[in-house]
Amino acid sequence: MKISTKGRYGLTIMIELARCVGEGPISLKQIAREKQLSEHYLEQLASPLRNAGLVKSIRGAYGGYILAKQSKEITAGDVIRVLEGPITLVEGIENEEPAQQALWLRVRDAVKDVLDTTTLEDLKNHEHDQQQDSYMFYI
Repeated sequence: MKISTKGRYGLTIMIELARCVGEGPISLKQIAREKQLSEHYLEQLASPLRNAGLVKSIRGAYGGYILAKQSKEITAGDVIRVLEGPITLVEGIENEEPAQQALWLRVRDAVKDVLDTTTLEDLKNHEHDQQQDSYMFYI
């Protein structure tokens, strides 16, 4: 499984919105500038996130985006599935030997477990936790 820039940048948007909860709407322009990313590309990612009910857009001069739910209620898996589609590792595993099928399913389930148990709350606090070596995000 390979996560493209859609998934990575989408998570970046969501983590930044989680970090700024309570500060009002955050513009994609601000996120793009701070993270040195393409604003146009971030705009393309915001639409599916909004359609999935993960973010809300606020119009106007001081508009931007906010999380549609609390950061502890949105997982990395939610974001990745919206932007990347279903989490699959190997196509056509039904043609594999049973032992290989079992391996690929275990790996897929492990990846899903990490993504589905890691919330935006965890990710926004990771920088602080990293100093204490509390979390390790390895797959």
